Amino acid sequence: MEKIIAIVGPTAVGKSALGLKLSQKFNGEIISGDSMQIYRHLDIGTAKDSPDELRMVKHHLVDICDVNQRYTVKDFQEKAVQIIHDLDDQKKVPFVVGGTGFYLNSLVRNLNLGGESSGDDDLRQELLTLEQDNKLDVLQNILKETDLEAFNSIDISNSRRVIRAIEVYKTTGKSIVDQSNGSKWADFYIIGLTDDRAKLYDRINLRVDKMVDMGLIEEAKTVFDNRESIPQAKNGIGYKELFPYFEGISDLNSCLDEIKKNSRHFAKRQLTYFRNQMDVDWYNISEVNDYQQVISQKIEQFLGGKNDNLG
Repeated sequence: MEKIIAIVGPTAVGKSALGLKLSQKFNGEIISGDSMQIYRHLDIGTAKDSPDELRMVKHHLVDICDVNQRYTVKDFQEKAVQIIHDLDDQKKVPFVVGGTGFYLNSLVRNLNLGGESSGDDDLRQELLTLEQDNKLDVLQNILKETDLEAFNSIDISNSRRVIRAIEVYKTTGKSIVDQSNGSKWADFYIIGLTDDRAKLYDRINLRVDKMVDMGLIEEAKTVFDNRESIPQAKNGIGYKELFPYFEGISDLNSCLDEIKKNSRHFAKRQLTYFRNQMDVDWYNISEVNDYQQVISQKIEQFLGGKNDNLG
């Protein structure tokens, strides 16, 4: 059975840095589990690894879409499974790194996500129109009435997740959170990084400040100006909050404060999701001495000699 390492946790906690270090040590390659890093040219706001870091270790599912292309959790699941099979053939260890909880869960639990769409074009168009009109509250109410289990489990602030949950229920008659195919297809060791709340929030605030220095405002302006950008790209944290500044209805500092606030709220939702939905081995980076070494030893035990390059 294929063995896969996943690294999860809230934004800004250090998942990417750990993934780079471990994938080098264990002859691995990285599969991005982030729903925004798929987009070309959205580099700063999505916290992609730098060009040098991308060259250090081969990355998959990064920079594979333009901002006008739709990308679903089903797309991620199918592509990630194929990459994992290919890496196993090459005797390499897959490291799935990212903070998009439902993406990771779809892979770990082998969720049956139905077809590409609901099969009901009228329904799909209705849902997409509501999304384009920023009627998230209406979509949430539809989901609540259709699938209360999903409403209480998924990130309902993400319109694409809400739409997908509605479609899956309409297609299969089952909740999107209860779509396991039943058989265990691979062996996962899921590493969770966390930190004390105050320290994590400080890390998030500092990251936003660094992003601004790196050119976040200019990057967000290209998203704002691109009429072909789909809502999935435009609604990313770090971009949508700056739109009022570009429209001249809010000052820059207020918009940056909004990015920090939304990022903190997102981190809280990520932690809640991973703790409730997945079997994670958690490490508080401020409390576990030399946590990277501890994790490395756990991985060696998990791989059980499968890999010949165990540092």
